[in-house]
Amino acid sequence: MDLNPSYKKDFTMGYLEDKWLRNGKWIIFLYFRFHKDMKSTKKSMLLCCKLYVSESRNHTALDSIERAARLDGETVIVNKFEDRAYNRIRYTLVSYIVHDSTGNIIYSPLQRTLQSMVEAAYEAINLELQCGAHPRLGVVDDIVFHPLAQASLDEAASFAKMAAADIANKFQVPVFLYDAAHPMGKPLDIIRRELGYYRPNFMGSQWSGWDMPEVLPEKPDVGPTMVSRARGIVMIGARPWVSAYNIPIVSTDISATRRIARMVSARGGGLPTVQTMGLFHGEDSTEIACMLLEPNRIGAEQVQYQVEMLAAQEGLDVEEGYFTDFSPDMIIEKYLKLIAGDESH
Repeated sequence: MDLNPSYKKDFTMGYLEDKWLRNGKWIIFLYFRFHKDMKSTKKSMLLCCKLYVSESRNHTALDSIERAARLDGETVIVNKFEDRAYNRIRYTLVSYIVHDSTGNIIYSPLQRTLQSMVEAAYEAINLELQCGAHPRLGVVDDIVFHPLAQASLDEAASFAKMAAADIANKFQVPVFLYDAAHPMGKPLDIIRRELGYYRPNFMGSQWSGWDMPEVLPEKPDVGPTMVSRARGIVMIGARPWVSAYNIPIVSTDISATRRIARMVSARGGGLPTVQTMGLFHGEDSTEIACMLLEPNRIGAEQVQYQVEMLAAQEGLDVEEGYFTDFSPDMIIEKYLKLIAGDESH
């Protein structure tokens, strides 16, 4: 006996319980089959979501965002990275995805968790009052999805587009899609450059408030073209794993740091698949923030060596760089340990 097509479309818990009331024993069987499949799904079909919020100094705001993240125990915060100088925080979330019989994603705990965290961020943070040494265009500045374990990039992109529609519609914010989530695969850095992301608007090296027109020069992929000055805009994308690696420079000479950053980057004729920014980091140092788009091809050691070589030519000292997140294997390991602990209680 095959399942009615209408049943195949919505395979969520509430739907199954509703059908059970009308169809009896057949749905009880499906209920248990669903749970059996879920145990393997929770360990194999995984998405990593990195949520970047433009705040790290307001602990009341961060507490509110993290309380929202704990509303659903099936989404796990495996890591967070706070940077007070940048006034920015990144949450690394992991959960599973569920498909219908045709292979379409129909459910993930990430959906509810993400909406709750975004809502908490908008309620607690006003972009017009925010200032930091890192570029940003929104309170919720960037949301990126990476496939983990057996999940595919197409699945990450599909979920990113679902999340973009949810956030744009619920919070009435413009959303720009990038990389695999964009219809043409448009890269994040190009979109940011078109919107003036990299241009500081305060004291030559800081980003403060919202100083762009309220009607955007570029049409967003989802949501309104009018911007709330308190919320700004959101970038949402999907891409293979990217490593963030920051290298401290023992100098306040931001011009020299930016020169080095540009020469190291692919855009400046340096290392392929490496993107960089030279930024102030605290009162007595600067930093080169690096995105390693293909870390298995060009890794942190090569970037570190290149920065040290160029800095020596400028007469500057360089400290050992640091990753801002765990590797994909470590993230999966931490997620599995955390959900195993929850399931044992």
